[in-house]
Order: sequence, then C-alpha cells, then structure tokens
Amino acid sequence: MPMEIAEKLYVGDIVEMRKPHPCGGKQWEIVRVGADIGLVCRTCSRRILLPRRQFARQAKRFVMRSPLASADDNHAHDDKETEEPGNA
Repeated sequence: MPMEIAEKLYVGDIVEMRKPHPCGGKQWEIVRVGADIGLVCRTCSRRILLPRRQFARQAKRFVMRSPLASADDNHAHDDKETEEPGNA
C-alpha cells in the first residue's frame, strides 16, 4: 500500500506524482490549496484540480518546498518558545 503525504501543503510546493502525465512530466507545482488541490505540470503547463484525498494518494514526494513552508515552521517554533509553562 502506498504512503500518503500528510504534511501541510503550500502554494509553490513542487511535488512528484506516482504516475507521469501524458506529456512525460512527473513534477507538479501546487497553485491552489483547499478542498481541491490545484496543480500545474512543470513540463507542459497543464492545470488540473484533484480532490485532496486523491492528491494525497497519488503524490510521491516533495521535490521542493515553498518558502512559505519554512516561514511557517519558524513561526511555529517561535510560538512554542514564547509559551511559558503553567500559563495554560
């Protein structure tokens, strides 16, 4: 059974899909994140929409993460550091 991508998705992420597009490309750029995931083929620029569940099954790996992903990670770490124990 194939693994599913469970990480948070960001516009600008580049992902590799399990099956190649008819043009031969396997890399796609995420252009929309919501209930449906908007993707653009990096080889032929074809745009498609996939339901989030189908995207999670068909995506193989992240090729490159968006700069927003690292910025969001930094903010998450900052929030954890500023919380004081006992002030819940």
